[in-house]
Amino acid sequence: MGLLDGKVALITGAARGIGKAIALRFAQEGADIAFTDLVINEVAEQTVAEIEAFGHKVKAYASNAASFEESHRVVDEVMQDFGRIDILVNNAGITKDGLLMRMDEAQWDAVINVNLKSAFNFTHAVTPVMARQRGGSIISMASVVGVAGNAGQCNYSASKAGMIALSKSVAKEMGSRGIRANCIAPGFIITDMTAKMSEEARKEWEKSIPLRRGGTPDEVAKVALFLASDLSSYVSGQVIHCCGGMSY
Repeated sequence: MGLLDGKVALITGAARGIGKAIALRFAQEGADIAFTDLVINEVAEQTVAEIEAFGHKVKAYASNAASFEESHRVVDEVMQDFGRIDILVNNAGITKDGLLMRMDEAQWDAVINVNLKSAFNFTHAVTPVMARQRGGSIISMASVVGVAGNAGQCNYSASKAGMIALSKSVAKEMGSRGIRANCIAPGFIITDMTAKMSEEARKEWEKSIPLRRGGTPDEVAKVALFLASDLSSYVSGQVIHCCGGMSY
């Protein structure tokens, strides 16, 4: 018996990285998986194959998560294909780093739209579904920099702080319908995104981490599993830090 037997999870931006790790962990625990990515290419198809190996239903959907219309379309299609949505993971995200004085409007808008607006889009689309079901878990992937800020990431930090406030507000609005909303705030996680950092920058990050290492996507996925399952049935409106004890 898995912790998510009979559940359907919708995960945005899950062809790779943390999103993929969450999809695999959820499937391992019994969930059927619907996931989105900007395009469905060989990478996404490989993720589908890996999830199918657990013996559960899976389908990938091409979607620009920053589009309100496309997000609602995907939710409608998932309902047609799966019949229900029990878990939403708002994971889609990008970075376009730079100091504020040098940041242009396009860099700001792109990060806010992909990270924060996408969380609004999908949450807006799934809450009526979950309300009819009288329950559901919404998990948004924030960041430690959404709590503490970070030089060179004003747009990214603002988007993640917004996701935290959005989740706390949704928890208050939808709690009477049995819907829980929480955030995960990862620290330095080893993904394709962080792999772009210089060796010097990576070592500086590690100095601020008491565990003296970066985290893995699966370590974040385990926190997501807790929030998605009945293990966290009385946890809502919270931010769980998955950061190795970083100081900030």
